[in-house]
Amino acid sequence: MRIGIDARCIGDHFPGIGRYITSLIHTLGHLDHGHQLAIFYNPLPPAMRYHLTTLPGVTFVALRSSPFSPRQQIELPLRIRQLGLDLFHAPYFVRPYLGQICPSVTTIYDLLGRHFPHQLTWRGRLLYRVLLGLAVQHSTMLISISEATRYDLHQHYRIAPERIAVTPLAAGSRFCPQPAEVCAEVRRRYNLPDQYVLYLGSNKPHKNLERLVRAWAAVDHPASTLVLAGHHDPHHPELDRLLAAQATRILRVPNVADADLPALYSAATCFAFVSTYEGFGLPPLEALACGTPVLCSNTSSMPEVVGNAALLVNPWDVGAMTRGLTDLLDQSALREDLRRRGLARAAQFSWQRTAEQTLAVYEHAI
Repeated sequence: MRIGIDARCIGDHFPGIGRYITSLIHTLGHLDHGHQLAIFYNPLPPAMRYHLTTLPGVTFVALRSSPFSPRQQIELPLRIRQLGLDLFHAPYFVRPYLGQICPSVTTIYDLLGRHFPHQLTWRGRLLYRVLLGLAVQHSTMLISISEATRYDLHQHYRIAPERIAVTPLAAGSRFCPQPAEVCAEVRRRYNLPDQYVLYLGSNKPHKNLERLVRAWAAVDHPASTLVLAGHHDPHHPELDRLLAAQATRILRVPNVADADLPALYSAATCFAFVSTYEGFGLPPLEALACGTPVLCSNTSSMPEVVGNAALLVNPWDVGAMTRGLTDLLDQSALREDLRRRGLARAAQFSWQRTAEQTLAVYEHAI
């Protein structure tokens, strides 16, 4: 079978999608499945944290049109026809909808635009609904990354269950407890204190950082610092205003190198992720894999990801967050118990299993 995978969405604008695409392609490239892979990529990409490397039996096909260009509606189907592909995988719902000449699979990560339409402009809301609806309509199969997203797709689009397959994500093998000297070097490089609570992610409203900051202000633990790391989106200045008025023992680290993430997780006293909605929630799983105790939301996909290996709280309840953070900082026995559970939980996920499940979806679609 000749399979085409669109890798043009690799970029810092979609860090989670970039990690999904690169991890999936690298793993598929090393599996003995007997299929031929053609990877569509942008030959003139911006500076990115994720990169594809040469893989045995994998052909890389350059496309000039971006995944958001109307030109791709013509160029990509033409290239699919020229390559004689048996299946096309779009890892993002903005994809070609016209001229489909072979079965196709689309990965849907979440229905964020449905749950939080106010985060989009009126034009953005219209495009989101139209393009996601077209992706659902024109895909032979859909991949969701959690049962929560699968449920959302069924509720909003009444899709037959057999058209949606769940392939959970995983923490890469490099996410594991790091040696003390490596953690010390990361602390020195980013000027981090010995004790810190880590958050890693963007500052988008559904990440719920305003409540996390208010909860932190009530934590009576002067030796600890809340570290907010990850991509900063200037379109959402709400957190900036709050920090200007209430930056109590809070440190922002906006541009952490991807290679430093395992040590950043490992050096943290605990990890806090209180998002109100996630299609999967990869950072909590990466923290578990690094042996870091996790406080996370009890909503959407997150209980499905962390199981009984994290301290779950209501993301709308600031008091519950404060109590959870205080318990984790004060109780070493609780941290050790969650560390042990977390390592076992993270070991249940792997990119090899994800890739094998994805191959099964391809074969079913054919």
